[in-house]
Amino acid sequence: MDRFARQINAVQRRTETLNQSLAASSRQPGLLVQAFNQLHDALEELQVTHNELLLQKEQLADCYRSAELERQRYRNSFDFAPDAYLITDRDGNIVDANRAAANLFQLRIQSYNAWANKSLLDFLPQDQQNAFHYQLLRLPHEQTLKDWEVVFCKKDGQTFPATISVNTVKNLNDEIHFYWLIRDITARKQAEEAQAIKSENLQLQETVRLKSQFMAMMSHELRTPMHIILGFAQLLLRQPVKLLAPQLKNMVERIYNNAKHLLALIEDILDFTALESGKLSLNSQQFNLAELIQSVTQELQHLASRKQLPLVVDIKLQNPTIIGDSERIRQILVNLLDNAIKFTDKGSVTLEAYEMPFCRIAIVVRDTGIGIAESDIKCIFQEFRQVNQTYCRTHGGTGLGLAIVDKLLKLIGGTISVESELGEGSTFRVELPRGVESALVRSC
Repeated sequence: MDRFARQINAVQRRTETLNQSLAASSRQPGLLVQAFNQLHDALEELQVTHNELLLQKEQLADCYRSAELERQRYRNSFDFAPDAYLITDRDGNIVDANRAAANLFQLRIQSYNAWANKSLLDFLPQDQQNAFHYQLLRLPHEQTLKDWEVVFCKKDGQTFPATISVNTVKNLNDEIHFYWLIRDITARKQAEEAQAIKSENLQLQETVRLKSQFMAMMSHELRTPMHIILGFAQLLLRQPVKLLAPQLKNMVERIYNNAKHLLALIEDILDFTALESGKLSLNSQQFNLAELIQSVTQELQHLASRKQLPLVVDIKLQNPTIIGDSERIRQILVNLLDNAIKFTDKGSVTLEAYEMPFCRIAIVVRDTGIGIAESDIKCIFQEFRQVNQTYCRTHGGTGLGLAIVDKLLKLIGGTISVESELGEGSTFRVELPRGVESALVRSC
């Protein structure tokens, strides 16, 4: 452009010279020819300069188009990047942002002023803004920041964890801007949490296994000496009356009764440990359920008699023969009847047995005792759980009875349900599969 200006000035000077020459041409004819020649040369130089200017214009247009294409390519890469990108000034005010950032923070992409007058601090919970602002003040000195974990808020108030990486850039006016890369790490956090839960579950399983192993070992170690104590106590009680003073006999009876009670607790722990570890096996055989019920109620009759409670048995079985583990079913009956008697001070305890469709048998144990609150019914089958701790401490027990019943019934394909009201007694309903072969099934 400077060259073209110089050419114009030169043409102007030559034109002035030509004018002077024309004025003097009347006196000197040769000067007119010389002036025209100079004008011709000036016009040719002007034409060359014009052509060069047109060429420079085309080159400048090409450069502009290339720069525009490059700018558009950068804008597309910025707008359609999978990660959220933001540009802010040094105070955190948002200057520009891409579509991923708008989607991440739930802002309308089509809105021209979606980011107008917004600061990155606006998308942070209140309790994190001070720490973020402090880090913002340090950025011009640190220049970069990698994988800083923060929690952001979306437009609807929902929070999400994210990592931030920041670069500091200065423009031509020496103004500082920050380029932010924001990644939502919700999925990663969930995966980490799931892995932590899995690891914790594995540790808990190992703890349960070690606990079960320890309980089984201790139960076996305790059961052996208890059998010995019971054996010697029985031998002493069988001695002639003359050889054992009344006072000593009373003491031996206490030893025997307490040892028997302690052995029952140990057996509960051993059975529960075996059930929990899946190592309890069933010994199925054909037996008479009615006879088993009569035997169990006779064994527990003395407990009901001590409290002056009627123990009513109502068996309505046309075919009392079933196939199953009689010892485990005995254990279920003993636990249910023992609980019913234990927690009933007045009224009665009733056991009913009757046949159901699909070759199943129902056994119902009903009492008029203290009952169970509705909020406690859902947890009575949990191990070591006794809903009335004060009452249970008076009557003893491990809190394993109903848990063992529940697990045994699941093992043999049965079910148990309970209906109760606080102060009005409880009704436990057990359903057992008859478990008979085809010949007996036809007689169900």
